[in-house]
Amino acid sequence: MKIVVVADKTAESEILVKRTSAKLIIVTSMVEAMHFKDADAFILLTNNYNQSDLNHFNSKTVLLNSVNHTLADLKLPDNFLRMNAWATFISRESWEVCGDLERSQKLFDHLGWKFTIVADSPGFVAARVIAMIINEAYYALGENVSTKEEIDIAMKLGTNYPYGPFEWAEKIGLQNIHELLNKLSESNSLYKPAPSMEDALTVLKDSKK
Repeated sequence: MKIVVVADKTAESEILVKRTSAKLIIVTSMVEAMHFKDADAFILLTNNYNQSDLNHFNSKTVLLNSVNHTLADLKLPDNFLRMNAWATFISRESWEVCGDLERSQKLFDHLGWKFTIVADSPGFVAARVIAMIINEAYYALGENVSTKEEIDIAMKLGTNYPYGPFEWAEKIGLQNIHELLNKLSESNSLYKPAPSMEDALTVLKDSKK
């Protein structure tokens, strides 16, 4: 089985940590990926694609990075699977996957990696949890409970997490966290982004102008 992976440098470094005997061809763009007509499957760790790009894969198995938008939202055929390729999630021991179990089993058996089939909902399970933890940390920061540094240290020591919530937000990208929380808050107000997160995002955007 020939598997083409579309990844930027960060995603590539994470996926290479996951050992596999499968033949992975890593490219940096969707245009490059489309040249591999003989590939058996594609793993799109990028989110730099559009609907017309996806139409090029026909019946090939495609594992698609889509944290916020479900397969139902995207109206994709059964050959598409969905996963989370946020930074720090790619190197996880087991991936959360939405979609056809038989296709998923065949792909992951070949890769020699673990996976769990989850419901086709925004944020999967782990990303929802991490986004909520980060949001609560921003609420605490806005209420002057503690500093970013102290909250990060407390969470790492108290929960044995690999990163504190603010460290994790920086690695994942605060914009990604904010977009997921906004998506989830459409059906549950508990996910509404903290005011201090909104402020931090505004500062971040202004710094990039």
